[in-house]
Amino acid sequence: MFDTSKKLVLPKKFYIRPVLAVAKDLLGKVLIKTESKKMFAGRIVEVEAYDGSIDEASHSYNGKTKRNEVMFNTGGCLYVYFTYGAHFCSNIVTGKEGYGNAVLIRAVEPLAGIDYMIVNRFNRELKSEKELCNLTSGPGKVSKAFGFDSSYSGMDLTNSSVYLLDQPRLNSNKIGISKRIGITRSVDLPWRFFEIGNPYLSR
Repeated sequence: MFDTSKKLVLPKKFYIRPVLAVAKDLLGKVLIKTESKKMFAGRIVEVEAYDGSIDEASHSYNGKTKRNEVMFNTGGCLYVYFTYGAHFCSNIVTGKEGYGNAVLIRAVEPLAGIDYMIVNRFNRELKSEKELCNLTSGPGKVSKAFGFDSSYSGMDLTNSSVYLLDQPRLNSNKIGISKRIGITRSVDLPWRFFEIGNPYLSR
């Protein structure tokens, strides 16, 4: 089991940094959500960075709108949006207020509340070990497993029921880097970061 001490909650200063630095450092950190007596926890193993100042794939590239306004908050809050009419994607806002940068949580390794995640995702028992690895291996899967929807958008990650716990930084030789997945603009930016060999990756 992991240490859930509040002293490990990542402070605001962690998030108010360049988006690429935050993205890499998020690998290995533990995402927590508490809900009445339930705890959901997952170790972040895959992320993508989005920088609205130069990145045409970012929601904030063309400026602030009602849909993306949370991206322009001070770093350290959730930005949750609905996509493809099918699922929610959960992001962590980074940088100073007005920057419009965020990191998409693409995959986590489930640590606690797994039974609750299974109910949220499948509403039945798992049929195989493969299904367990499929539980949180994608951005929509993470949001559904944790129960994140648009009501969580804007939530402060330093003072709410959703927060991140600090963990040792991954060694650079364990971090994979690639182009991002499923986008049609700024496709060549190598802004996807992941833990090499982790079975919970989206691909």
